[in-house]
Amino acid sequence: MCLIIDRGCGGQAMADHWIENHKRDSWRRQAKSSGYRARSAFKLLQIQEKFKLIREDDVVLDVGCHPGGWSQVAVELVGDGGKVIGVDLEPCQPVEGALLLVGDITESSTQERICSELDGRDINNIVSDISPDITGNWDIDQAVAMTLVADVLDFSLDLLCKGGSFITKIFQGVGVEELIVAVKPYFSDVRRFSPMASRNSSSEVYLVCRNFMPWIKRESTIRQTYETLLDVKLNPDEEVVEQEVYTSFKLRKKK
Repeated sequence: MCLIIDRGCGGQAMADHWIENHKRDSWRRQAKSSGYRARSAFKLLQIQEKFKLIREDDVVLDVGCHPGGWSQVAVELVGDGGKVIGVDLEPCQPVEGALLLVGDITESSTQERICSELDGRDINNIVSDISPDITGNWDIDQAVAMTLVADVLDFSLDLLCKGGSFITKIFQGVGVEELIVAVKPYFSDVRRFSPMASRNSSSEVYLVCRNFMPWIKRESTIRQTYETLLDVKLNPDEEVVEQEVYTSFKLRKKK
C-alpha cells in the first residue's frame, strides 16, 4: 500500500502529522513486542545509551513510576544485586524485581517508607518521568511541574550517593533555566537531553544531572533557591536587598 499526500494547501501539515503519528505508533509497537508497558521505556533506554548512568548492582528510585516501564528497564540494568523502588500516586501492576509503592513523594509518610525500604543503602540513581495533573493552563501547569521537580530533589538528594545521578522530565518554558542554576552546584555536569522516543511536538526534555557532590553544603532548599531566582526574573524592579541564595554566588535585584 502506498500513501500519497498532497503537500500543498495544508498538505505539509498533514504529512508531518502522519509521520509523527507513525513514529509514535512505531515506539508503541516496539514497546509491546519487547514486553515493556509503555513507549516511555525507550526514553530511559536512550538516556542510558547516551550517558551510561545506571550500573549493575545499583539502587534506583523511580519517581512517578506508573505504569512501570521505567522500573522494568531499571530492573534489567541493575541485575539481581541491585534494588529498584518505584513510587506513584496511582497503583500499577507489579514489576518482577522491583518494589512499587503507592504514595505522594512529597509527603513525609511516603518518604519514611522509602527510607525504610532502602535499609541503609544509598541511592545511586534517581529517575523521574513524573508529571503533575494537567489543568490546561500552561502557566499553572509549568509552575507546578517545576516546583514538583525541586521538591523531589530536596527529598532525594539526602539519599543520593557520591557520584550518583538524577534524571527528570521537565517541560521547556518559564523556570527551566532557574531550576538548572539551582541544581548545578551539586553535580559536576547538568544538561538537557531529548530522547528520540519523545514526540517531536512535545516540549518535554530530560534534565540529566551527573556525578553528585554530597560535600557541597546546601544553605537553603533547592525549591527556595529556585523560587528566589525565578522571582528575580519575573519581578526585576522590586526593591529587595541583596540576598545570598547559594554560598558560591550572590544574586542581586535592582534597587
